[in-house]
Amino acid sequence: MRSVLNVAVIAIINPDDKNKDYPTYPEWKPKKNLMLSSFFWGYICLQIGAGQLAKNYGPKRFLCCAIFITSLFTILTPVLGGVLGQALGNVFSMPITGIICNSKLGWPVAFYTYGALGICWCILWILLGADSPSKHKSISRDEKDFIESSLMKEEDISEIPTPWKSIFTSLPVMAIIVTHCGQNWGFWTLLTEIPSFMENILHENISSNSLLSALPYFVMWFMTLVFSPIADLVIDKKFVSVITSRKIFNSIGLAFPAVALISLCFIDTKWSTISLLVIAMGFNAAQYSGFNINHIDLSPIHAGTLMAITNSFATICSILAPLAVDLIRIISGFEENDKTLWNIVFCTTSGIYLFAMVFYILFASGDLQPWNFSDPKVAERPSVQDKVKLRILRKISVISTA
Repeated sequence: MRSVLNVAVIAIINPDDKNKDYPTYPEWKPKKNLMLSSFFWGYICLQIGAGQLAKNYGPKRFLCCAIFITSLFTILTPVLGGVLGQALGNVFSMPITGIICNSKLGWPVAFYTYGALGICWCILWILLGADSPSKHKSISRDEKDFIESSLMKEEDISEIPTPWKSIFTSLPVMAIIVTHCGQNWGFWTLLTEIPSFMENILHENISSNSLLSALPYFVMWFMTLVFSPIADLVIDKKFVSVITSRKIFNSIGLAFPAVALISLCFIDTKWSTISLLVIAMGFNAAQYSGFNINHIDLSPIHAGTLMAITNSFATICSILAPLAVDLIRIISGFEENDKTLWNIVFCTTSGIYLFAMVFYILFASGDLQPWNFSDPKVAERPSVQDKVKLRILRKISVISTA
């Protein structure tokens, strides 16, 4: 749902004779990037508080409410626009949105479609989901016993205090924060701006634009399935240490996109440009086996809190990234149909990618941090169980990011 606006905005701000029944808002064009960043204004608000709410009310009901509210406002977006003044989800949402916007259905139907799908998801989640293995209706007893014996009990986790001072003074945590910020800046710059780049520089219509814009994210999804098992293999076979693996894959995930984006400055042909964008996003998938699961290495117990913290900082960068494109346009005087503007955007993004990569190489760690065991009772638990828990959590993390 969060990808729909990236493509639909082109139809929203450009008058189209095919769909005279639906309003368009050309006057919004100067504020396009402000709209593209607006998703993150609300997204950042509950990053840390959401963990506590899920703990208090149970993840099943909390996640259902979150998706339902998002779906409802997605459906209301076309109406609100007229009344109030104006990795795999991207693969499907971007081309489908482009096709819908270019058809007689009109751009509002794109929002209705994804909002309705979100509500359908909520219904299935209520019927099939559960707060924990013990509350699941269809899971086998053997699987339930295995999971519960491998993971720490919920009541044990809820009683452990969060070592806030240790977390915010930890250099390895800071390395993840900086890298997460750099990754989000690059990812959301490309996700929000590629459709505009396709339209203004490659002169693609919205249907082909949306298909081509989605192609890099399809390759990214596929490459996640390639990088993740390789990362697990090199650690399991002890070819390299955990942190060496994290740094290698993180460097691949950030360096290749940086080089590809710099190369875009010297390329003018359509398919060469698209190929470089595909390379950028395809290799960017390696970061899912880098900093993205490093939280679990540092502290399995507080991994959720760590992710909330790093994602909060990274979301600020997600907000600023599309706004920065507008700032560059205003300062430089170049418009969106001028390749020079995009060269500046791509070089800036490359520099941020490379800075994040170097910072992570210098300061990241794969060692379990002493503040993970902030409760003496937890520190006394068998180390074998911790290893099993770490292994399972890493697998779950890789699957979820894919």
